[in-house]
Amino acid sequence: MHHQIDSLAYTNQLRSLPPSHKVGFAIALFILGFVSPMGVQGAIALWLAIWIILYAGIPAKIYGQLLLIPLTFWLLSVPALILGVSFSGNVNPVDIAWGSRYFYLSQQGITQAQTVLMRAIALSSCLYFVLLTTPFADILNLLKAWRFPTIIIELLALMYRFIFVLTDTVLELVTAQKSRLGYRNRRSQFRSLGIIISQLLWRTLENYRACSLGLISRGFNGELRFWSDRQYQANPRYMVEAIAGYFVLLLLAIFPYVDKL
Repeated sequence: MHHQIDSLAYTNQLRSLPPSHKVGFAIALFILGFVSPMGVQGAIALWLAIWIILYAGIPAKIYGQLLLIPLTFWLLSVPALILGVSFSGNVNPVDIAWGSRYFYLSQQGITQAQTVLMRAIALSSCLYFVLLTTPFADILNLLKAWRFPTIIIELLALMYRFIFVLTDTVLELVTAQKSRLGYRNRRSQFRSLGIIISQLLWRTLENYRACSLGLISRGFNGELRFWSDRQYQANPRYMVEAIAGYFVLLLLAIFPYVDKL
C-alpha cells in the first residue's frame, strides 16, 4: 500500500499544481474541520472525496481502503464511548446487570461517538489529499521553504524511508516462511511470528548502518538536500473553486453561532 500511495502521488492529475497550494488548502480545511460542526465536517469529507477521486484520478477503491483505517480505530473506541456504568441501576430502560454494576447505552456517548467519527473522516481526508496528490520529496522541499527546523525535516525523511524498508523486510520474511510451510499450524505460526520480530530488528539495524555508510560515502555534511526540477503551474479554475468552496464551508460553520447572537 505504501508503494502504491507513493506511485499515485507522482502520477495523479493534480501533480502539476504547486505543492504550497495543495498543502495550504489541506491545512485550511483541517483547521476548519477541527472546529466546525458535524454537518460541515461531512461536507468537507465529501468535497475532498471529489477532489481526490474525480480531479486527481485516484481509484475509489484505494481511497476507500485508506478511509477504513480511521474507521477501524473508531470502531475499536466505540464501546468505551457509548457504554456507561452505574452501580444503582434504573439508568436506562434496558440495563445489563453484571454483579453490582449496570451497563447501559449513554446518549451523550452516542453523540460523542458520532462527533468523533465525522471529525476523524474529515481530518483524515485532509491528510490523504496531501499524501495522494503530493510526493513526499515536494512536501519536504516545501517545509524547507517555510523555514521549518532542519532536524524535523530530516527526521521526517528518514522515517518515511524506513517505512518502506520495514514493509519490504516484513514481506520478504513472510514470503520466505510461507514457501517453507511456516504457517501450517498454530504452533508454527507463533514460531514464525517470533522469527519475524527478531529478524526485523536485526535487518532494520543493518539497513540503518548501510544507509549511514551510503550518506557518508556521498559527502554527507549534516544536512539532507532534496532536489526537484519540476515546474509547477497554478490552475485558475482550481484556485477559484477551492477559495469559493472554502468560504461557503466557513459560512456554514459560523452560521449556527450567528443565530445565537
